[in-house]
Amino acid sequence: MATFGPGGADPHVTALVPGFDAPFFQAGLAGYSDAAMRIIARRHGCPYCVTEALLDQTLLGGGRGFAKADLGEIEDNIPGGDEDRPLAGQIMGSDPTEMAAAAVKMVEQGARREKEYRAIVEQARSHQGTQTRSESLPIGRPSPVMPSCLNASVSSASFAAIDINLACPVKKIARRARGGHWLAEPEGAIRILEAVREAVPCDIPVTVKMRRSFDDSDEMRENFLRIFDAAYDMGCAWVTVHARSVQQKYIGPSRWDLLREIVQRDHPGRVRERIIFGSGDVWEAADVFRMIAYCSTPVGPASSRWGARLSGVSIARGCIGNPWIFRQCRDILAGRGPSKPTVAEQREVLMQHFQLAMGVNRLFTRGLGQAREERAERHTARTMRKFGIRFAGHHPQSDPVRERFIVCQTMEEWQRVLEEFYHVQVDQ
Repeated sequence: MATFGPGGADPHVTALVPGFDAPFFQAGLAGYSDAAMRIIARRHGCPYCVTEALLDQTLLGGGRGFAKADLGEIEDNIPGGDEDRPLAGQIMGSDPTEMAAAAVKMVEQGARREKEYRAIVEQARSHQGTQTRSESLPIGRPSPVMPSCLNASVSSASFAAIDINLACPVKKIARRARGGHWLAEPEGAIRILEAVREAVPCDIPVTVKMRRSFDDSDEMRENFLRIFDAAYDMGCAWVTVHARSVQQKYIGPSRWDLLREIVQRDHPGRVRERIIFGSGDVWEAADVFRMIAYCSTPVGPASSRWGARLSGVSIARGCIGNPWIFRQCRDILAGRGPSKPTVAEQREVLMQHFQLAMGVNRLFTRGLGQAREERAERHTARTMRKFGIRFAGHHPQSDPVRERFIVCQTMEEWQRVLEEFYHVQVDQ
């Protein structure tokens, strides 16, 4: 097992993000990783979380013009108070200037007026002249964000890092790349990275989420490496590599062998140590350490001496309805066997998760008094069904539990499921 420091954390990571004290974290998950899910994960040992990907134009437009099929609601992705830290804000988009302005807005938590963030975009475009489309700007030119726009004021409740999504296999919009499609257009991807890194204050890390390639052609593998190297060269803190291609989406095996090649490439001649996280097919706690060990090369008899190494693992779909995976990772790091959740523990988490989700939805539900409360409750019950379905997999009677969660419409109905199936006697 590749360990680095106390708790197995890579000290380079902890130095960049205090509190990130273990070699794993919760990925941004479309439709799932809102503040409620993140807080539940943290209560079970998750050291660091990433929001769902937010579209740059959505952020700059105050939430207008948003296609929910791809990305999360803005209100689901704001930091959830002191318990929801450290947190990375993830952004995705098609235009370097808009990505940079959106990143500034995330860092500042919207401290300026909406018009001022749009003005950043217009000033930057004016600075660059008439060439505003990302694909028309030659490589090597300065980032399209003007120096006068870079005086971002970091909020005390800000994100610990800004994560750029070059991984999501979403469709192109109006023939413009975003997410994983940028891996087929390295020039545009690099401009986005440059723009965001320049716009974000130096003391806030900029990180990148990538898939291992757009497809399995030699050209696309070279494109990946070009973007990957450029990210580190311009000062991005780390890259998380999902070991599937964009064309695979979520189908087929995750290629840990290719992830290992990426981690071990050019080592030991590399000038500067690179922080790399891996992702893909991590379904249980042991998978975290299998991936780290598989992708890391020991250089001596002591387990603490490693050559090329993976700094940690991003846990994605494997943590939906399973916050205990983080506790189990901590168990393994401490030399204990990973403990499964009891039915009583499941009941407690299911109730906490619903209550946290209710609190988030209550803040953003329109209406007054009892009407607002009822709308928030109905919305929470609908959105919590998908979690209940996944949580049910841990229950001895998973099928009937799943069927009951599917039809829940109120907190009272949710509680009835807990009373019927999650009483203490089930554990005995």
